[in-house]
Amino acid sequence: MKKEENGRPHRVTSIDVAERAGVSQSTVSRALSGSETITEATRRRVEQAAAELGYHINMRAAGLRKGETGTIAIVVIGRDGQGPAAMNPFYYSLLGSTCAAAAERGYEALVSFQAREDELFGHYVGRRQADGVVVIGTASNGPAWDYFRNVAAQSQAIAFWGSPFDDAVWVRSDNLEGGRLAVGKLIAGGAKEVVFVGDPNSSQRQFRERYEGYRNAMSEAGLKPREALVSEGADRVTQGRNSVIALEESGAKFDGLFFACDAMALGALEELAARSVAVPEQVGVVGFDGLGSGAFSNPPLTTVEPDFAEAGRLLVETALAGEGERAERRVPVRLVERASAR
Repeated sequence: MKKEENGRPHRVTSIDVAERAGVSQSTVSRALSGSETITEATRRRVEQAAAELGYHINMRAAGLRKGETGTIAIVVIGRDGQGPAAMNPFYYSLLGSTCAAAAERGYEALVSFQAREDELFGHYVGRRQADGVVVIGTASNGPAWDYFRNVAAQSQAIAFWGSPFDDAVWVRSDNLEGGRLAVGKLIAGGAKEVVFVGDPNSSQRQFRERYEGYRNAMSEAGLKPREALVSEGADRVTQGRNSVIALEESGAKFDGLFFACDAMALGALEELAARSVAVPEQVGVVGFDGLGSGAFSNPPLTTVEPDFAEAGRLLVETALAGEGERAERRVPVRLVERASAR
């Protein structure tokens, strides 16, 4: 708000509020920033004066004076040569939950999509642009992860989801339990020849953990686990389609398919339908990621879903935690039962 003074516009300052409230300027700053050293009566008087004058404290500037920005940076790593529209929808769900978690703690989110090696940037804390950094995205962009690995070595205020390495602070789904839930569902529906589809030796470390969950569940049920089926393809959907083609052409028996991610499972459902293989009557299918699009596949996809709200909360909490306070975190998962598995 502005008022006229000698015919010239005047921006209201904390001095004006101090005069109106009959207190010092420092008292105004402390009262409006929530300091516990100010009595409630004084705080109310200052707030009333500020409201009457239309004065609002610049919390960002106040934070900068204390060495805080009130901002958390969220970097989404994509594939070089592909835009944000080509990102796995899973990361958009994770991005949304992380932004919501930041807002709940009173932080603004500064979101950046990065892919090209010559345009990578992660020194938000060092340049006082953010108080912490969350990095999520595809593990297939090796140069990007190498870059942020080096950033993490220089800064404690950084947390990762999807990182292909374990020597920095990360947050991940409980992939081992998720694998057990998925395979347990297929076995409970009568499946005995269950195949895991995904590369456990790829940069996606969570795939290895999901495969271990598969092996444990099969062994506990007295069934023999198979080697993981690694399928090639330009994207996950194509890999899912190709996995069905490979199984059908090999003549191998299978009555259950557990996919390392939903995108592959959705591609497989399309190929199974094209080959008139009934799901779930002949083959049960379960994915992993909790993609909302799975509810609209034919048939709707059974999937293992991480607690997205908890994932966002843990990522923000981990990025903002002080040195020595952070630990590797696991996000609980649940089975979302739909029609693709009996």
